Amino acid sequence: MPQGDVVVQVFGKTDVGRTREHNEDAFLVADLTTGNATLQPEVRRHVVGERGTMFMVADGMGGAAAGEIASAMATEIVLRELQEAWSNAPSADPESFARALRRAAVAANDEIHNFALQHPEYRGMGTTATIAGLLGDTLYVAQVGDSRAYLVRDGVARQITKDQSLMQKLVEAGELTEEEAEVSERRNIILQALGPEASVKIDLTHQKLCRGDTLVLCSDGLSGQVTRDEIATYASKEPDLVALCRQLIDRANETGGPDNITVIAARFDGSALHDAGDDNVGHRAFPLPDTGQTPAMRDSFAGRATQPNAVDARPTVPVERASLGDLPAESAAELPPVAATGGMLSGVSPERRKAGMVVAIALLVLLIALAGWFVFEKADDIVPRDSAPTVPAASPPPAAT
Repeated sequence: MPQGDVVVQVFGKTDVGRTREHNEDAFLVADLTTGNATLQPEVRRHVVGERGTMFMVADGMGGAAAGEIASAMATEIVLRELQEAWSNAPSADPESFARALRRAAVAANDEIHNFALQHPEYRGMGTTATIAGLLGDTLYVAQVGDSRAYLVRDGVARQITKDQSLMQKLVEAGELTEEEAEVSERRNIILQALGPEASVKIDLTHQKLCRGDTLVLCSDGLSGQVTRDEIATYASKEPDLVALCRQLIDRANETGGPDNITVIAARFDGSALHDAGDDNVGHRAFPLPDTGQTPAMRDSFAGRATQPNAVDARPTVPVERASLGDLPAESAAELPPVAATGGMLSGVSPERRKAGMVVAIALLVLLIALAGWFVFEKADDIVPRDSAPTVPAASPPPAAT
């Protein structure tokens, strides 16, 4: 643990947006050392204790009130699990903290999924979850879905989470550019959420903080409407976090406000933090080998703005806030790009497209040849080639009498 103190200033705010009738987002800020989970002054500015601090944003989905229930359940369960297991754990080391965050997310998935099984009217309910835990000078983030965490340092905002979405998979595969992904008709498909499936894959990452860093956690109602550069500008110019949250939400509403909007802004200071001297900020996997969590092959330091939700009800994973169907997330991730998106991808290179056309034509010719062979063989079964039909000889005319 670093020597000295880490001081947190934090505020959070949620808004229904311009088009939704109710708010399915939820958020939570908690001092895990004192157990205080409010935005009262003692939490809005506090010294991080031995057990750390937690920030969480959840974006619910499902028909009727299912989304509201799922996001509320997620925040309540995560907090309960951390208070019961982590706060009383014998060791307060970073790996134990990271495991506690992951276990809390798994517990939330289990309970939400079981609740939906017991209440068929809520089948498919679920929620995204971005859970950021601060211990010492390091953030540990458990990510499910496409809510986001940005870190603003020296006037630049970088995304430190990675969307668990179809568009993210296609961008990583080189099938789409980030700009094309932002406007794709399939930009609302997410591959993971808490609740829809019995198991969930959690992306666990970490990020070391510097003095003056600002953390922005948000649902896609904000990230889909406010660009990364705009987030950086607002966070860099506004010292008051209450005003910052209000300005970001106002900006999302100015650009349409098609979804619920939730944001948490936290700023860090204190003698335990170093002054910012580098830009080593991005998605950095925290390795837990026995859980399948391994270090990333390379760090991703790019941030993006994405999508608003397309519809109010989002079914099971993969969740399109309209859907690819009730496939498990693993199957959706393995779909060929054209099958997954329902058509030709504009990001495919001309060379690949030409090669694909050649293969398609060759397959078509082969199919036609096989069909001709099949018809020919069937005809041969009916009328053998080596046995011509016989015609009875005509009877001679009767002899004249």
